[in-house]
Amino acid sequence: MDAQTALFQQHRQRLFGLAYRMLGRPADAEDVLHDAWLRWHEQDTAKLDDPEAWLVTVTTRLALDRLRRAKTEREHYTGPWLPEPLEPTDDEAPSDHAERAETLSLSFLLLLERLSAEERAAFLLKEVFDYSHAETAAILGINEEACRQRVHRAKTRLRDGRPRFQVNPAMQQRMLQRFVAALEQPSLDSLRALFAEDAVHLADGGGVVRATLRPLHGADRLARLYLQIAINTMDIPQQRVLGTLNGEPALFLWSEGKLTSVMWVECEDDRITEIHAIRHPDKLTRIEAVTKSMGAASLH
Repeated sequence: MDAQTALFQQHRQRLFGLAYRMLGRPADAEDVLHDAWLRWHEQDTAKLDDPEAWLVTVTTRLALDRLRRAKTEREHYTGPWLPEPLEPTDDEAPSDHAERAETLSLSFLLLLERLSAEERAAFLLKEVFDYSHAETAAILGINEEACRQRVHRAKTRLRDGRPRFQVNPAMQQRMLQRFVAALEQPSLDSLRALFAEDAVHLADGGGVVRATLRPLHGADRLARLYLQIAINTMDIPQQRVLGTLNGEPALFLWSEGKLTSVMWVECEDDRITEIHAIRHPDKLTRIEAVTKSMGAASLH
């Protein structure tokens, strides 16, 4: 490996972590890194005073351009759009410990969808990747005051949009276990007891498979939905496996050897406040292949 390639590889995980959090799709993040590598390969890196800053700047601006296009496309998406998980792995997530934690969770990535592309970039650089306002402004090519305003607006939007957001893996795991038990012996009362009164259900089928086309609200509606699903699938061989996606507990639903859905929840006071289901086959293909190669036991 030549020195230029080695230097890029040294920063690759950090760059991928940034691009993935910006875009919410691993394939898009990889495309950004590919374009960044091509531009890096054209540079005389010996003349760069700060190679990392150059790489982060290029990656951020490429991701911004792609995110602006993606937001337009998502306006025409059939039903709710949910971020696409990373492939399950026994290794650490593709970012260092300080940048990982809940900022890589699917719940957090979905929360970031509330921000404009510009707010998202400024917030991630400043609050997740620990760049100063001055450094963030330089990366984005704006003045420092404009950077401060973007970060402030982003934090306000996130706080106002989801004031009770927090990742509690132990509670998520416990509630998913209770959810599975309720599906195996379904009743309206047992299912309803799982949900907060203002619970929300989001399903991403992309118009390709059956899924609710709008968010559903309320414990009664969610209980009736999952009771009907449990009844309709009672005679179909299924496997419900608890595992992990993006660092938080998830439920993998298999039917006749095919991964049909992955789900995760948000909780408060031993009640599910939000339940998310990815059903779009294109978003499940990589996960299905990797989980099969890892073996089901690794997901328990």
